[in-house]
Amino acid sequence: MKQPDWRSTVKGTAELIREELRSYAEPERAVSSRRFFKTARGQYGEGDRFLGIRVPHIRRVVRARRGLSEDVTMEFLGSPWHEERLFALLMLVDTFGRGDEQLKERVYDIYMSSTRYINNWDLVDSSAPGIPGAWLFARSREPLYEFAGSEDLWKRRISIVATHHFIRHDDHADTLEISRLLLNDEHDLIHKAVGWMLREVGKRDPEAQEAFLRKHCRVMPRTMLRYAIERMPEDRRQMYMRGDVQ
Repeated sequence: MKQPDWRSTVKGTAELIREELRSYAEPERAVSSRRFFKTARGQYGEGDRFLGIRVPHIRRVVRARRGLSEDVTMEFLGSPWHEERLFALLMLVDTFGRGDEQLKERVYDIYMSSTRYINNWDLVDSSAPGIPGAWLFARSREPLYEFAGSEDLWKRRISIVATHHFIRHDDHADTLEISRLLLNDEHDLIHKAVGWMLREVGKRDPEAQEAFLRKHCRVMPRTMLRYAIERMPEDRRQMYMRGDVQ
């Protein structure tokens, strides 16, 4: 019996893609990425490993491998290498965007059951709007509220960043409510994410953004507030920083 070509197997295809990705690896960038993504003991990215591959190069491989099977994609999603997990997530976003309803639901289910691999802020930010945000836009947003109450940092970040998809469709009620739920979060990465989403709301609906800020600016973490008001005129930024609002 003829043996299958090793390149047609899941492991074989994954190995070919790894070779493609590693052709873009930059060792010096890998070193700086370990610092940038806080991989030291006790930091939020503790123990993560980097190859030093730039995001545009990862996206290039995603485009070249469009339509990759679920089995191969999952080989990368469970990888110890940061850029390989990013490759898998970008592939899932691409697959979701091109799929029918059945495929979209499958990608969403994979994503929501694989959050242990979505464990740094760039992994969240590049995938949460395009998968859970897009799937839940026309459905109950309850899964995001469950994530907002999680002890897991990355689930909490997913809960707010996923709403970026809603904001782009002029729907920001859940952004504001999840922001309220996360006001007392202790982690800087949540402060930044909430502030970012509030800033995005302000681009679409400045009145809604400022109503939220007038109510909460005195108790918001400073980083969250600074991110939220970053694009405002200087006098208004200073007003909110002082809490001098009615």
